[in-house]
Amino acid sequence: MKIYLAGPGVFRPDCKAWGERLKVACNKNGLEGLYPLDGELPANLQSTTEQRHWIFANNCALIRQSDMIFADLRAFRSSCEPDSGTAFEVGFAHALGKPVWLWLPDCNASSEIIDRLSCARVNDHWLDQDGLAVENFGVPLNLMLWDCATGVSFETEPEDALRELCSGATLFAQTC
Repeated sequence: MKIYLAGPGVFRPDCKAWGERLKVACNKNGLEGLYPLDGELPANLQSTTEQRHWIFANNCALIRQSDMIFADLRAFRSSCEPDSGTAFEVGFAHALGKPVWLWLPDCNASSEIIDRLSCARVNDHWLDQDGLAVENFGVPLNLMLWDCATGVSFETEPEDALRELCSGATLFAQTC
């Protein structure tokens, strides 16, 4: 079973080593990990526009090849919002009918988005520091990301989260 490994790990200084770590964890659970940095950027792509288009097409192709997606939705460059590229990959996979497994290593099962943001209750509504409404559905993410998930792990290490995916998810347990 092929699993696309989405997340902000591609921005880490050790991004290739991180990807290998995720793929090894997949292999230990009987999965084949597909990492966004798999494949080499062709040398003939001179402009950043060409490079950007190639990366986009390559990642979309990897998602299409996968059987499911494992999405690292930890807070990235904010207090609670995930990487926007990862959010796109989750939506794209969901639109293709692929199961989506969320990994939230920076919060726990009882976390709510209102706990992760700087916000205040005003009358019957939650507002952020800019006065914008904050949805409060009792979950740690925007409802569109949360409700497309087949499962979720709050483990802090990817090896544990992937093991949990295979042992706890009845949909996937037969293939792991």
